[in-house]
Amino acid sequence: MSEAANIAAVILAGGLARRMGGGDKPLREIGNRKLLDIVIERLAPQASPIALNANGPSERFAAFGLPVIPDSMPGYVGPLAGVLAGLDWAVELGASHLVSVAADTPFFPRDLVERFRSERGTAEIVLAATPHPSKGLLRQPTFGLWPVALREDLRQALENGVRKVVQWTDVHVTAEVVFDAPEGRDPFFNVNTPADLDIARRRFEEEKV
Repeated sequence: MSEAANIAAVILAGGLARRMGGGDKPLREIGNRKLLDIVIERLAPQASPIALNANGPSERFAAFGLPVIPDSMPGYVGPLAGVLAGLDWAVELGASHLVSVAADTPFFPRDLVERFRSERGTAEIVLAATPHPSKGLLRQPTFGLWPVALREDLRQALENGVRKVVQWTDVHVTAEVVFDAPEGRDPFFNVNTPADLDIARRRFEEEKV
């Protein structure tokens, strides 16, 4: 994997946002900006082109100018379905790999893809991870680098009932790239609830990201 152009990107926004009370989390605002705008801004310098994985009417995301691709599997079966949709899209572009990020995580690292590339080694899949004082490394399964060559393997796994990301990645050679959380500020903090949204708004103002 020698060329950055070989990496396409997908923003995962296919969930139901039940803990947020429904609706589209990426359209919630922090710092007078939509979460999705912030995520796109952080991702665009790292990988291109970018697609948005979202279910339902695509028109509600028209202002963002991204292709909108629904899950490749019916029934909202989790982020792996979004990854598969991204891989099916990426293969049509001739990309060798796909990087995935979550649409509700506005502080993810600006060097995410660079670190994935440089620390991948001989692994097939790369996942982000963060250190935890008592739990060890916590994998961030929606932030990964996925080879297009594994898309049919993933499709078969989903058809066989696999739903958890690590349930699938654990049967492949997977590397973990560890990102520090300076001063306890998790770079992969995600907005799941109204309380999380308040936290993100305060942090956004403090960090001026």
